[in-house]
Amino acid sequence: MNVIMPRYEADENISEKVKDLSRARQSLIEEIEAIMFYDERADVTRDRELKYIMMHNRDDEKEHFSLILEYLRRKDPELDKELRENLFSKKKIEKLGD
Repeated sequence: MNVIMPRYEADENISEKVKDLSRARQSLIEEIEAIMFYDERADVTRDRELKYIMMHNRDDEKEHFSLILEYLRRKDPELDKELRENLFSKKKIEKLGD
């Protein structure tokens, strides 16, 4: 399977590190989309068993999302800094960030 990811520069000019970061970020987007799809499907189905399956699948996608996010955190020092400042903070949302 040859999936084309969005590129803004010529592929041959992009380092392998940046290509891997792009792959991970694209996967992060796809995991969020999968979470949204399953969440919507679980919300509208009236079949209890199907709802359970959709919710289970959605939560599996959250695990996938967190694994990719952790990979990115480890590979991107600025992302690591931002996550450390903002995640699990007790501050009000409007007090976070710049």
